[in-house]
Amino acid sequence: MNSIRRNPSLAAGGTLVALLAAIAIFGPLLVRANPDAIDLPHALAGPGARHWLGCDSLGRDMLARIVWGARLSLGVATAVAAISLSIGTLIGGGAALAGGRVDNLVMRAIDVVLAFPGFLLAIALAAILGPGLADLVVALTAMGWTGYARLVRGEILSLREREYVEAARALGARPSRLLIRHLLPGIAGPVAVQATFGVGGIIIAEAALSFLGLGARPPAPTWGNMLEAGQAFILVAPHLTTAPGVAIGLSVLGFNLLGDGLAQLIGRRR
Repeated sequence: MNSIRRNPSLAAGGTLVALLAAIAIFGPLLVRANPDAIDLPHALAGPGARHWLGCDSLGRDMLARIVWGARLSLGVATAVAAISLSIGTLIGGGAALAGGRVDNLVMRAIDVVLAFPGFLLAIALAAILGPGLADLVVALTAMGWTGYARLVRGEILSLREREYVEAARALGARPSRLLIRHLLPGIAGPVAVQATFGVGGIIIAEAALSFLGLGARPPAPTWGNMLEAGQAFILVAPHLTTAPGVAIGLSVLGFNLLGDGLAQLIGRRR
């Protein structure tokens, strides 16, 4: 209880993220409406007893689409974060342990990738690959792994001279064993903080790409393409943009608060 009082960001962020995860996992079981069912007589209907968040221009239930959008948007964000983390850890950790020319070569390659604005690179890749969830994950991963690689490399460089690492190396531990058994546990905290912040950023990037027509193909209910579809009716049916906008905002807020809380927690333990 005292830890929660000392770290309200962790409590608030954890609550929001847990709520979003519950909606993504169990929401479709509770909201029985079909998110793709067209009901033209109720097109652009406002929030009411029958449709709590109203209906879109085709009469589709907005609450159902928001709930299913949570599953798609959070699923994409989680997949991108996990893949980016895995690639970045492998490359950054390998470069730090190898050192010398290998390390310099890897870091120069990362610098080349970072020379391009990340979101513009994602737009270019998404446009080349075409719309679709799998291609969207590839495009977002291409701009996400570099941050993890730089972080992991820096943390491992600071840890590899520690006595327990030197002892393991003296006993003949292979580089892969050093990385997995001795180094990764020591950098789990900073990596978890970056991953948590990263999920929030990925949610925004996914929504932006879907808004531009480079994400999931309609009628897939992602928050980004709901925003794009609702902008034409913003004056007569503001709920079409308000609902997905609030969903995106709360999701990003939750992950940012959680990341801030984790950073404070790790900072106190160090």
